[in-house]
Amino acid sequence: MDLVFAISEVEGLVKTGGLADVGKALSIELASRGHNTIVFMPYYKALKDSPELANSETIKISEPLLSQGRSYEFDIKSTEWRGTQLYLIDFPDYFDRDGLYNDKYNAFDDNGERFSFFSGAILHSLIHLDIKADIIHCHDWHTAVLPFLLKHNTAQCLQKVRSVMTIHNAAFQGVARLDSIPFLMHHPAILSQVHSGYINMLKMGLTFADKITTVSPNYAMELLTPLGSHGLHEILSLRSSDLIGILNGCDYDTWDPASDPYLVSHYSASSLTGKSHCKTDLQERFNVTQSKSIPVIGMVCRLTEQKGFDYLLPIIPELLKHKVQLLIAGTGDPSVCMALNELVEKHPDKLAFFNGFSEEMAHKIEAGADFFLMPSQFEPCGLNQMYSLAYGTLPIVRAVGGLKDTVVDIHENPKTATGFTFHNPTSEDLLACLRRALLFYHEAPCELSKVQKRGMMTLFTWQGSCNNYEALYNKM
Repeated sequence: MDLVFAISEVEGLVKTGGLADVGKALSIELASRGHNTIVFMPYYKALKDSPELANSETIKISEPLLSQGRSYEFDIKSTEWRGTQLYLIDFPDYFDRDGLYNDKYNAFDDNGERFSFFSGAILHSLIHLDIKADIIHCHDWHTAVLPFLLKHNTAQCLQKVRSVMTIHNAAFQGVARLDSIPFLMHHPAILSQVHSGYINMLKMGLTFADKITTVSPNYAMELLTPLGSHGLHEILSLRSSDLIGILNGCDYDTWDPASDPYLVSHYSASSLTGKSHCKTDLQERFNVTQSKSIPVIGMVCRLTEQKGFDYLLPIIPELLKHKVQLLIAGTGDPSVCMALNELVEKHPDKLAFFNGFSEEMAHKIEAGADFFLMPSQFEPCGLNQMYSLAYGTLPIVRAVGGLKDTVVDIHENPKTATGFTFHNPTSEDLLACLRRALLFYHEAPCELSKVQKRGMMTLFTWQGSCNNYEALYNKM
């Protein structure tokens, strides 16, 4: 098939979150199966010195993109990248900036215009470069205008093209005032999408895409509820027959404790000896007591309300009354950072906080911790619980979204268990779950080892995910 990916970030090129991981892994896997896979992404300032683009060529588009009297003249940077054809939309006015979506503190005021243009530029490029497409796969609000534009484009070469819209996180919808989007404000069909002067870009994508996917089966069901969909439940309920949840895969080449270059000692399911060395190294890095008998709970995440800090912070003092160490790494909400630092001063031997993010630290926590904590309010898919399983680190998660799809609680099914889950987003339920995990650690070491090894042999591969996407594309 001729497959076009419309996406705002790709891991290995630019990345701010899990969206980029999908952009890389799924497109490469599809290309490896013989599909003609083309990836469209903006040519950001951050890409200008990228060694990945050292051999790129500049393609001049002969005709400018016109939109209601305005002319958008752009070029394309083109290169073959890991088996795919990569096209980067080069329009400096919109993409030659520090940051992809914001200036570190505030979102760019013209994001609606920037990414509406990006969607239009993709269709313009398909037409004027004579690029064949069976499917255009759009990702998140940044490309959600594209299905709308595709349905209203009269170019003969686009009439049989079908679109897929993937929701990676429904909390981010691309809501903007129409008068801030010159590219769209005079489109003859746009008024049907305007509410009180605003358009919701993600909602537009869900309305006009031929099929809708999201990143886990359980999150697909949550999207049909008012709370789980962040207000998009009405349109998603209308399109429920076209909605499917396909679980993201895990990059086991990067996340493998048997070969991870960041670890002081390697290990595998057949021999967990090296994991204890990684634990000692982690305790040393965080400057807490080095002891193999003290259970370590690790956490790597953005410090936001979504990640459950509003009900985690209140119970940390109670948790630390037990024989345990809690090691946290991440950046985000300054108030969360301040609260964690205050708690560290009171419990320096049991709590440590690294205010920042590094790949090395993330890998060391996954390998050295006994448990990995993800008490998320919502989690469309989640990847860290998959990394934790691969590293023999038992996940402690709230049973939502993809976390529910990937972690089996020890009490619910002891024979297939891989971790611990709780359901209600409350401090009381979280603390009870943490205490269950600590009790299991201290009283059932042999069973703990069995669960660790079971987790390490539980794989969520991109090959399996790709099978589902191929089936969907073929059906379309």
